[in-house]
Amino acid sequence: QVQLVESGGGLVQPGGSLRLSCATSGNILSINTMGWYRQAPGKERELVASITRSTSTNYVDSVKGRFTISRDSAKNTVYLQMNSLKPEDTAVYYCYARNFDSTFWGQGTQVTVSS
Repeated sequence: QVQLVESGGGLVQPGGSLRLSCATSGNILSINTMGWYRQAPGKERELVASITRSTSTNYVDSVKGRFTISRDSAKNTVYLQMNSLKPEDTAVYYCYARNFDSTFWGQGTQVTVSS
C-alpha cells in the first residue's frame, strides 16, 4: 500500500502561481510513476503531468511551458509547479502513484483561478 497526502491548493488570480505537493509513505519502493490528474466540474478527469522513476516527464499539451513536475526522492515527495495559471486550470487536482499492478490516489486539492 501507498499513502498520498496532497497540499498547496488554493485561490489564485489569473497569471499567478501555485505549487502542489504530494507526500508519499508506505511501500514507496514499488512505485514506478507518479503524477497529477485534474477534474473540473462537468468534465472527465485528465492527466496533467507524470514523472517516472528515471525522472522522465510527460505533460498534457494545455500546460506545457507553464507547469513543471518534479520529485524529491529524499523527501518522498512529488511537486507540481504551476505558473501563468488560467481560469481553465480550475479543478480538483489529484496526485497518483502507480506500481506494477495498482494505482493509488490522494484525496485531492482544489485549485481555483479567478479574479
